[in-house]
Amino acid sequence: MKRADRLMRIVQLLRRGGLHRAEALAQATGVHVRTIYRDMDTLAASGVPVSGERGVGYRITAAVTLPALNLTMDEVEALTIGLAVVAQGHDGELSRAAQGLSAKLDALLPEESGDPAHHALAIYPFADAARGFQHLAALRQAVRARQRVQVTIGDQTATLRPLRLDYWGRLWTLTAWNETGRRFDDLRLDQMTGLRLLPGLFVDEPGKTLADYRANAF
Repeated sequence: MKRADRLMRIVQLLRRGGLHRAEALAQATGVHVRTIYRDMDTLAASGVPVSGERGVGYRITAAVTLPALNLTMDEVEALTIGLAVVAQGHDGELSRAAQGLSAKLDALLPEESGDPAHHALAIYPFADAARGFQHLAALRQAVRARQRVQVTIGDQTATLRPLRLDYWGRLWTLTAWNETGRRFDDLRLDQMTGLRLLPGLFVDEPGKTLADYRANAF
């Protein structure tokens, strides 16, 4: 299993809720516990809202609170997306400013790992963060309108019913019912090489809803 795929799998496991011990995560991904410790440090440094410690367990946290500010996840997403885009731009001065602002933001975020050296833009374990942004607006529209989409990843194309977008520290994922493969999928936006909105809307059908995914995905 490639490292990026393993990190994505860990995020999916943590999304079940509750506390997950490193030993269980290691067994689920086929690696040593020490590798899980490094992976959790990497996920936390990349901005994934994970908390926990070695010997106790890890969990996904639901909210981020800054001094004098209570931010929604949408607001945190807007901040981090904007910073990521500017930091990856060609204007050196603005790029450095975005990285500095990201470091200041990270310094204000709750830090449970005890390591103050985490900077969200410093370590990104997945593909280029900006790669998936181009599809974000269209997928948001499709989720809200319940509109089918055609997605291409590599040499594979599928027709999807988009159900939910999630954000995990620079990593956007789409939960969808795959009409081509007849299954639920969690797809990374940064891996999508093509996206097309299809005409017509879809309606809920038994076995193909977000509630069905939550009940049976794991």
